[in-house]
Amino acid sequence: MSEHDAELRGQSLADLLRVLDLERIEVNIFRGISPAEGPQRVFGGLVAGQALVAAGRTVPAERYVHSLHAYFIRPGDPTVPIVYEVDRVRDGRSFTTRRVVAVQHGKAIFTLSASFHKEEPGLDHQIPMPDVPPPEDLLSTRERLREAFGKVPNFVQWHPIEMRPVGAMSFEAERDPDLRTATNPVWFKVDGELPDDRLTQVCLMTYASDMTLLDTVLLRHGRSFAGIAMASLDHAMWFHRPFRADEWLLYAQESPTAQGARGLARGLVYTRDGHLVCSVVQEGMIRVVDAEGWA
Repeated sequence: MSEHDAELRGQSLADLLRVLDLERIEVNIFRGISPAEGPQRVFGGLVAGQALVAAGRTVPAERYVHSLHAYFIRPGDPTVPIVYEVDRVRDGRSFTTRRVVAVQHGKAIFTLSASFHKEEPGLDHQIPMPDVPPPEDLLSTRERLREAFGKVPNFVQWHPIEMRPVGAMSFEAERDPDLRTATNPVWFKVDGELPDDRLTQVCLMTYASDMTLLDTVLLRHGRSFAGIAMASLDHAMWFHRPFRADEWLLYAQESPTAQGARGLARGLVYTRDGHLVCSVVQEGMIRVVDAEGWA
């Protein structure tokens, strides 16, 4: 990696941490912005991460988020701020519940419900981590795209998440039917050092979790983004154990079904030493399009 690339990635992470550091404009109301460089609409992982920041800032520090359930209602406008309104639904002896509505132009674009838990002892088991090559033996998404197309698309350049797919990428499976698969293991980590607080780690995990799930649906059918209209509809996460998002994590993803212009994908996230730290499920709109409209 060149010094210039390293500098750009550092700026990208700094920008992401800056946009996750919401402005508090009232007791339960926060305001967030989008990165100056990014896609034409607000990235779903960003609005989910910001909403979780808003919820977390109304919860006692000793309670950690253990689950969230979110709905993407309208596309976000990256040119104007997003207002996050937090409803303090419940403050119990062990659990705290928050509901967040993200608003732009007077309309809700996203809702999130999150539950926080005061840690306590209990039963402990998990599904083992899949046996895959380590990240050091794999090329990054950026490197594979550069090899295939001679350049890295803008939608990959602007975020500071380093991803290293274990198997085929969707554009590769489109070219070779033998590469079609229902599973999609990907190593990822934040490309830089994060603060130690657990809310920051979880918010970066939430941000990254939206990046490759729907690709898993496309892999099953040998389709790439070309000729596909795609958007996240809902997203659910459960956080099981502490982790660091700036260390390598394996995102073991699969797609059990697709139908009716919707596809379902789910993933388990493991640390390098095999601890299951997070479970994710997402349904997305996936429409096959042609030159004249919906196919």
